Amino acid sequence: MADDVAAQIEAIKRLKSRYCRYLDAKDWVAWRALFTDDFVSDTSAAGGKLIVGADEFVDFTRKSLRGQPTVHQVHAPDIELDSPSTAHGVWALEDVVRFGFGVNLRGYGHYTETYEKVDGVWRIKTSTLTRLREDIFNGVFAVYLSPRIRSLLARVAGRFIH
Repeated sequence: MADDVAAQIEAIKRLKSRYCRYLDAKDWVAWRALFTDDFVSDTSAAGGKLIVGADEFVDFTRKSLRGQPTVHQVHAPDIELDSPSTAHGVWALEDVVRFGFGVNLRGYGHYTETYEKVDGVWRIKTSTLTRLREDIFNGVFAVYLSPRIRSLLARVAGRFIH
């Protein structure tokens, strides 16, 4: 029993590893395959939005990033199996997004997720992103963005991303 639980948790860790790798490689087809069809993404606490549906989420992310270089790293997984086909977990996150020449974002936070086994394969069913901190930086300076400023920037950016 313990060996099977450990094997299932390792499979979920590989799933999240692929999430980061495929996202940063902009391999949208492989990335889409990691989610259940009814996937729900909630980034509202981080200034984002609620998106229902894996296709909608992948399309939104693809359009939002527009090929910009990104680096997503997740650490310290805390994963528990709820049943033979469901699980939940929390991951520490650090990500970097290059918005343009000399303008980069480094973010820190957590992914809180649920997982579902579909046809014998673990998929991400829900993901909620919370942010602890976001810094705008380049080779010369770094600026901390408070939650109030992040919210304002998210509203402004939302007008341009559709």
